[in-house]
Amino acid sequence: MKTPSLRRVLITGSISLAALAGPALTTPAQAQFGGIVYDPSNYAQNVMTAARSLVQINNQIRQIENQASSLVNEAKNLTSLPISTLSSLQQQVQQTRQLLAQAQRIAYNVQDIQSAFTQRYNGANLTASQSQMVANANDRWQDSVGAFQDALQVQAGVVGNIDGARASLDTLVNASQSASGALQAAQAGNQLLALQSQQLADLTAALAAQGRAQSLEGARNAATEAEGRERFRRFRGN
Repeated sequence: MKTPSLRRVLITGSISLAALAGPALTTPAQAQFGGIVYDPSNYAQNVMTAARSLVQINNQIRQIENQASSLVNEAKNLTSLPISTLSSLQQQVQQTRQLLAQAQRIAYNVQDIQSAFTQRYNGANLTASQSQMVANANDRWQDSVGAFQDALQVQAGVVGNIDGARASLDTLVNASQSASGALQAAQAGNQLLALQSQQLADLTAALAAQGRAQSLEGARNAATEAEGRERFRRFRGN
């Protein structure tokens, strides 16, 4: 047997090394810089992860901004109206009530009205003496005159409240238009309703005073007519 030559040994060794190095050649390409291995696929994954994280952070920032805006809006909606016309409206209503309470002779009271009509308006007075009839007629005349005066005073008070109502209306309309939140708008609307209620109360008082005067005048005319017939009957009988 012949001893293998050096050339054949080298060729065989080269083939063996190539076979061992074959799997390493199939892996992704890598580069080494200063002892640091650079992997392109790993770098791309890191970039995508960072991009997704940045998107999540931006979304969280938008959510925080929306929550802050919502809190600001809620604070505006809970802000009270800085003005109030309630005291002036109550004062005007009180003035009208005082005028009604100053009713002369016959007040706005059921018992007072019944007592007055029993004494000098109904048919029982037809049996009174001549002098008593004259006195009753004079009382009824005073009732009518006092009622008409009361009606005029109430009407004057209602007219006097118009300027205050107009000023309150202007203030509330401006406040409603410049309201910064739902609460301010609602409060302005409530005060406008209160103003309307005050004006309706004034109108009711004026109508009541006028109706009282007309009713007393009608009752006076009816009583006067009845007493006239009774006087004529007595005169004819005599």
